[in-house]
Amino acid sequence: MKSLPLSQLQTHHSLQQVAVVATDLDGTLTHQGKFTPDLLQALEALAAASVAVVIVTGRSAGWVSGLVSYLPVVGAIAENGGIFYPTNGTPVLLTPIADLKSHRQQLAAAFAHLLTEFPQLRETSDNPFRVTDWTFDVAGLTSDNLQRLKSLCAEMGWGFTFSTVHCHIKPHKQDKAVALMQILGDRFPDYTGDRVVTVGDSPNDESLFNNTLFPLSVGVANIAEYLPILTHHPAYLTDLPESEGFCELVRAILAAQFP
Repeated sequence: MKSLPLSQLQTHHSLQQVAVVATDLDGTLTHQGKFTPDLLQALEALAAASVAVVIVTGRSAGWVSGLVSYLPVVGAIAENGGIFYPTNGTPVLLTPIADLKSHRQQLAAAFAHLLTEFPQLRETSDNPFRVTDWTFDVAGLTSDNLQRLKSLCAEMGWGFTFSTVHCHIKPHKQDKAVALMQILGDRFPDYTGDRVVTVGDSPNDESLFNNTLFPLSVGVANIAEYLPILTHHPAYLTDLPESEGFCELVRAILAAQFP
């Protein structure tokens, strides 16, 4: 499916009904790796308009547990679907893991196996703060490298995905869409798919672009380089990249709901 410009979504009435924005973080809410004043103002504006924001990120459980205390969001899904941190409440493990210690040991063994073919891989600094997945830096890896890493993980019974910053070894069925659907069902049971906008910028956001689940999906402009390798494309694209693209979407939502 070819992605349409965000301006075409603005001509419909869909944005008037949006009640939840589920968004990736790195490369989507950030600009060159940082939060900007404009981004924080956009999040505040959505909160003031009673539009709930759920962050859906590959970042670690430890990192996300602190983040949700500082941003005007209702919660955040960490580790590409592994665990949910509500702003107020108890964390929810979304991936069933019988023995966390054994699980971490198995992930470490999987990473060690990848190192035999790719000795240059570097574990990420936040890996000690992870629960469900194992991460290493994506920098310096080619498309062929990433495909080979995915195959090696599959041979070991693990899933694999990558973003603009990290590669993830993860439970095979753990992904953002599965986790988001669970949180929407638990926290927003009355909201139908057409009241949710999903936003992302990289391959680990691909499940959020599944039109069957999320008809209103948006990619910020910097996703363009990944479109050739994605099966699911965002329904709409912003003109601007990163957090500027997210703010572009927020302006469109608020304009539709408060003309």
